[in-house]
Amino acid sequence: MTAPRASIVVPTRGGATRLLHLLDALRAQTESSWEAIVVIDGDVDESAAVVELAAGELPVRALVLPENRGRSAALNAGFAEARGEVLIRCDDDLRPRPDYVAAHLARHAEAPCGVVGLYRNVFPPTPYARVYGEPRDERFRAEAYAAPADRRWRYWAGNVSVTREAFDRVGGYDTAFRAYGWEDVDWGYRLHAAGVPVALAPELETPHHVAATTTEGRVRRAFHAGAARRAFEAKHGSAALGPAPLARGAWARIVDRTAASDGRAELEARARRADRALGRMPRWAAEKRVAWLVEAAGLSGHRHPDEVVNDV
Repeated sequence: MTAPRASIVVPTRGGATRLLHLLDALRAQTESSWEAIVVIDGDVDESAAVVELAAGELPVRALVLPENRGRSAALNAGFAEARGEVLIRCDDDLRPRPDYVAAHLARHAEAPCGVVGLYRNVFPPTPYARVYGEPRDERFRAEAYAAPADRRWRYWAGNVSVTREAFDRVGGYDTAFRAYGWEDVDWGYRLHAAGVPVALAPELETPHHVAATTTEGRVRRAFHAGAARRAFEAKHGSAALGPAPLARGAWARIVDRTAASDGRAELEARARRADRALGRMPRWAAEKRVAWLVEAAGLSGHRHPDEVVNDV
């Protein structure tokens, strides 16, 4: 059997509904030489049946892990099964355009590199999205494209690709990153350390139906990300991330005090109250309230990684 040009690895858990939309998008691809391996990290919602139904018309197959092993383990299992020369990681909540596979392949025809397509997050019409989610999403992409070449590895995430040779050189994702966050940043850093340049590809910006659609959800993820950042720093040293922005003034003191006094449960309770109030607040005040809680959650997670649970 002739190997496909590209292999798409999709890690998923509880993603049956999301997979329906992703598989529809893959059905429309202009490039024909590809395969998709959907790694089901413990089948809790008949995701395997969704993939098996699509397999009748698409080059897609399910790889079902017997229990939840975490995203890193799921990715490693999928890449071990992949046969393509270009390996694409695609999260299950993306909606790729018809030229998605072709665009990833084209980037690797130019020069050896790691390729990053940024998310274009899609939010439901909530006060959180209006005052914080959408503006911060725009700001994030602008900052990413302005980043120097030697810092682009920081944006390694769920819409990326490398050649098989580069993947084998770097090795698999680190399964020590068991809960949400930073297994991808860790892999991007290792790719950079191996001497492979990372390119941000504007043509690969992809709609992403973001999971954190409320202040509570965003605070929960910020807490987990803070804890995972601590694990990254323990592995690579804090200098790997470069100098942190120097926070000063009243804002920094408020965030620090909140992080010192509140753990995950207290911050999530504050976030639930904020979600109920955002629609009645002036926009500037609502944005500040969400930013305060998100920043405090990231700092608190960094200080209290023992409070992390694998539920996001």
